[in-house]
Amino acid sequence: MDTKRLRTFLEFSRSGSMREVADLLGTTTSTVSQQIAALAREAGTALLEPSGRGVRLTPAGRRLADHAVTILAAVDAARADLVPDAEPAGTVRVAGFATAIRHSLMPIIQEAAARHPSLQVTVHEHEPAEAREMLLADDVDLALTYDYSLAALGTDPRLDLTPLWSTPWGLGVPLSDAGRGRESSPAVFAAFRERDWIGNSRNRADADVLRIIGSLAGFEPGIRHEADSLDLVEDLIAAELGIGLLPVDRKPSPGVVILPLKQPEVVLRAYAQTRKGRSNWPPLRYVMDRLIEASAG
Repeated sequence: MDTKRLRTFLEFSRSGSMREVADLLGTTTSTVSQQIAALAREAGTALLEPSGRGVRLTPAGRRLADHAVTILAAVDAARADLVPDAEPAGTVRVAGFATAIRHSLMPIIQEAAARHPSLQVTVHEHEPAEAREMLLADDVDLALTYDYSLAALGTDPRLDLTPLWSTPWGLGVPLSDAGRGRESSPAVFAAFRERDWIGNSRNRADADVLRIIGSLAGFEPGIRHEADSLDLVEDLIAAELGIGLLPVDRKPSPGVVILPLKQPEVVLRAYAQTRKGRSNWPPLRYVMDRLIEASAG
């Protein structure tokens, strides 16, 4: 099959719009339609079917789109092996948690815009389980995920996992409780046994950490509130509605103090995850290399 037609078809499978594909590839909708029609003749089956005023992929078209990702990644990897300094060009789709996107990915996007205008990065904010599901479904090319030292993220043989950076977390409490329980993590938790606790609404790892340390202190924290936003967690703490985990290097808002957790400590560990065999694709390799360099620095 002609790889140019295959790439055009893959872009259509992602956007569903021939106009968007034409704009992306710098051609016309007529050319896009002709290339997909020629690809259908090569495949010997219909790839598109009518849907309202437009068209959509047939079951065979969806299967071919899945194959196209692997085929084009292999072709790009082969080209990269022959031309290791090839200019990164194309769209890298990234799903990840907000902190990694803001602090690790955004500088790379800004750098790429200046140095490699043919490289585009799309961003989807998701918690680790959601980002990894999107990666396995081939809805994104890169997942930025995290786990905790006390609640490790399970591995998947279909994925490559690259450690990036880590940061210690503590327990956010109202300022009036700043002097309570500093000997060890169980001692800190025990000092707040009767309080309401705050978990993460989109990631169970936070609740796992709370329950693990709580069990070491001889009780199970009562998780009354759930929030994904750290700002909201702080608001709840400042209002004395609950206590919860916060990164130690975060400057807390007025009325909140972060108590360190030690013996055992709680460390958030950030990762970059990709599908096996895909990381040599020049645009993805560029983003991965920048992420690794930034983490090392």
